[in-house]
Amino acid sequence: GAGPLIARHVFDTLVAWREGSTDIEPALAVRWSVSRDGLVWTFTLRDNVRFHDGAALTAAEVAASFDRGLRPEAPGAGGAWPALLRGEPGVVKEVRAPDPRTVQIALVQPYAPLLTVLAHPGLGVVRAAGAGLVGTGPYRVVDASAGRVALEAAPGYWGGPPRAQRLVFLDVSADEQAEADLDARVLDVWLPPGPPRRAEQALSAPGLRVGYLAFQTEKEPFSRKRVRQAVAAALDPAVLGVALGRAGVPLQSFLPPGVWARREGSPVLGGSRETVKALLADGGWPKEAKPTLLVPAEDKPVNRPQLAEAIQIQLGSDGMALTVQVEPEPTVRTLLQAGAFDVALVEAAVTGGDPHLFLFPLSTSEAATKGPRALNFSFYRNARLDDVLIRASQLSFRPERQRLYQRAQAMLADDLPWLPIYVRLHWALARPEVRGLRLHPTGFHRLGGLTLEGGGPR
Repeated sequence: GAGPLIARHVFDTLVAWREGSTDIEPALAVRWSVSRDGLVWTFTLRDNVRFHDGAALTAAEVAASFDRGLRPEAPGAGGAWPALLRGEPGVVKEVRAPDPRTVQIALVQPYAPLLTVLAHPGLGVVRAAGAGLVGTGPYRVVDASAGRVALEAAPGYWGGPPRAQRLVFLDVSADEQAEADLDARVLDVWLPPGPPRRAEQALSAPGLRVGYLAFQTEKEPFSRKRVRQAVAAALDPAVLGVALGRAGVPLQSFLPPGVWARREGSPVLGGSRETVKALLADGGWPKEAKPTLLVPAEDKPVNRPQLAEAIQIQLGSDGMALTVQVEPEPTVRTLLQAGAFDVALVEAAVTGGDPHLFLFPLSTSEAATKGPRALNFSFYRNARLDDVLIRASQLSFRPERQRLYQRAQAMLADDLPWLPIYVRLHWALARPEVRGLRLHPTGFHRLGGLTLEGGGPR
């Protein structure tokens, strides 16, 4: 929903994502350090920051804001991001304020993705004494009613005044209404959930939501590495691109663009017919085998049944016959968690752009236990890969983490327990007069720099 996007303009976070990437930059915290054992992160707050009600930002306010998210019974604490801050089964021990400008986060165990988690708008600092809408961000809320939220530039903002003095968010879901509102100048920008019908003035950028094939590696024929490699070689990215339409683009790596540590230069999809034939001869596709490709019935924004059909046709032409099984999303989830499938076309997000929050749940033995907590739907277990991913999650030195994630992706490319297929696109539709619109991989776009040509800042 639009909640985190709006929150991103009202509530500042300790750190923030850079424009156009998931790299981290200072926000309310100007600098930070981590203890040698990785268990205590110390943040130094920016001077002279004030909440929208005039109160000074202090470390005690930050600690109180986080403390509310750490308590499962607190309002709003049931969301995904407070849960990430708490950690599963538990990462954050406590948040302290040793002096007015210093915030310390003590951990139960080292947790390298902490900075990524802290950049999410859902963990923006909220004034304890306010009505729940008082932050330190570039905008303050002046109206919040059904289907409409109006923001005005907050005077004295530490980052300087935004170019757009006012932002109004409206709830518009249908192409027809959005096009009419844009033409009538009721709307300046529309952020649809998928590709807009109108291509003129449309803007797109890769997001962080990845579609992939999960091979049930405990069952024939996909327990065989050469068979999995044959599937990858048989899939032509150009054909997949046609099936995806404008909703996504084929993905040739285990991490999407915009994510640091992405391994470049080794495409995972596509190969010659001779390669496919040789892999199948070595792997041994069972005679009369016709495994099932499980796919959700959802057809927006990505038409996954249509994409599954394209995959079925390509594999069939190389002697790998599949049956496509289309089911409602809840049924698919139940079958995935039980391991009751052969291969499935599913989606997962690179949460916040940190490789750990994607590669770890999809690839480690810890996440391969059947039941409601299952996330590794390949049920693939590799102790060497586990070791690499666990070490990468506990180091705070970014170059070493990057080296380990590069190694992990090389191991995945060799074994192929799951196969990247596409990354979804973010879309925007804007009036011709709009300037300064840039889409962020996370979907939490910075809108304060928007202007209307001929109309000045808005």
